[in-house]
Amino acid sequence: MNSSTFDSSSGKPDPCAASTTQLHRNEALIKRFYCAFSRRDAATMAACYAPDAVFRDPAFELHGERIGQMWTMLTSQAGPDFKIEFENVQADEQQGRAHWEADYTFSMSGRAVHNVIEARFTFENGLIKTHVDDFNFWRWSRQALGLPGVLLGWTPLLQNKVREQAAKRLERFAARRAS
Repeated sequence: MNSSTFDSSSGKPDPCAASTTQLHRNEALIKRFYCAFSRRDAATMAACYAPDAVFRDPAFELHGERIGQMWTMLTSQAGPDFKIEFENVQADEQQGRAHWEADYTFSMSGRAVHNVIEARFTFENGLIKTHVDDFNFWRWSRQALGLPGVLLGWTPLLQNKVREQAAKRLERFAARRAS
């Protein structure tokens, strides 16, 4: 795994320090996005998206500026143990993908989470048009929520409840920032 920070014990180079001049422009865009994410730079992340972009994952379905608001919320509220790693960034003119992993403490439960995510992208005019993050919701819910996640994480009931709570949390965050 190429870490977003240099790990001298593994000897792996920092992928954010490597040049992007030899990459396809959309590969460089994805790399810029994840390097900004590793620095908690939500403004740079948001600038990677087209104005009418769409983002989907098991917790959110967002359009346009709401995507940047989500990244701002997530990066600003991440705890000190937050870390991402990414690898296998590939892209051409139409589509791209990346594998990334996130380690963090889930704020609502205080539980440690290691989430493994496969991301797919489409592009328009050098920006991200669609971004879909897929991960095993049941695996995530078992880590983040404990027993309720173990028992109900595979059900639409819990999945819908998490989506509902995530949407409300983002709405409150966006309203506070607007005032």
